[in-house]
Amino acid sequence: MSELKIGLIGAGSISESHLLAYQANPKAALWAICDLNESRARAMARKYNIPHVYTDYRDLLANPDVQAVSICTWNNSHAEISIAALEAGKNVLCEKPLCITVDEALQVQAAVERTGKLLQVGYVRRYASNIAVLKKFIAAGDLGEIYFAKASLVRRLGNPGGWFADKARSGGGPLIDIGVHVIDLCWYLMGRPKVKSVSGNTYYKLGNRSNIENYAFYQAADYDASLNTVEDMANALIRFENGASLLVDVSFSLHAKQNAALVNIYGEKGGAEIEPELSIVTERHNTIINIDPQISTPAFDFQGSFQNEINHFVDSCLDGVPPISPVEDGVEIIKILNAIYQSAEEGREIRF
Repeated sequence: MSELKIGLIGAGSISESHLLAYQANPKAALWAICDLNESRARAMARKYNIPHVYTDYRDLLANPDVQAVSICTWNNSHAEISIAALEAGKNVLCEKPLCITVDEALQVQAAVERTGKLLQVGYVRRYASNIAVLKKFIAAGDLGEIYFAKASLVRRLGNPGGWFADKARSGGGPLIDIGVHVIDLCWYLMGRPKVKSVSGNTYYKLGNRSNIENYAFYQAADYDASLNTVEDMANALIRFENGASLLVDVSFSLHAKQNAALVNIYGEKGGAEIEPELSIVTERHNTIINIDPQISTPAFDFQGSFQNEINHFVDSCLDGVPPISPVEDGVEIIKILNAIYQSAEEGREIRF
């Protein structure tokens, strides 16, 4: 097999990052696209020269030529479509999060094991070129044991609305939408330690702030100012069995002076700043040293990372390359996210 025929399910905004990356991969062929909105699906099909258009994902999965699918739908449909795709004999790249509940995550994992097909979770930040560089430093022991990580993604006004603001479809707000990225990235760089306990808080204080004027922000295609059932912000302390810990805070809306992104990890021999761009800190001869790797993209390169992610998925499907973000990792992150929401709701620490 020299070419992988791809079906894309869900033609919303994130789908373009998948489509562009598949289009740029010479070993992939965009073969089918599906969306509940037929006109949107047909517009994407024309733009990317995709021959088959569907409005029901079951019809796309019934196409025998489709060998693999990208799932870019609402979060509450990820599990259902992933399981159906696996059982139809397709390999799957599922956008983050894997699903909404732990029960769903375990069902998806069981389907992977039952069918023997591949499922890659769309933790795109794992595939960033600056992370590949940092992983080499970590693997060589240059940072030593990583015992603390801190991540913060603050949007002062950035609730996209639409399905993002509808908990029934999204599963939550900034925690499950953008927090999932940095929680996963830190956990991955820390060596994927087992979780011991989670203590979290969520706040519903500001709403979507649709009253704000003179300040532009991204709005989903189905934006509705009257609909918002997700948290404004969340924070959490995650403790691991090896004694390490992760502190995280994320927001869609906060009275902050500006948007901010910060992701740091700290080890016994050195540390690293990942956001806003990669920098490594260590010491030599009793002197603290800041190392700024000379790489083309020291910061997170959005489309470049999607290209790396799609390339890896195609190679995994065609050549059996082990996935960097397998279904098992998707399950563990859902356990953490669910525990944070549970901790916030019940006002207590959740122990595993």
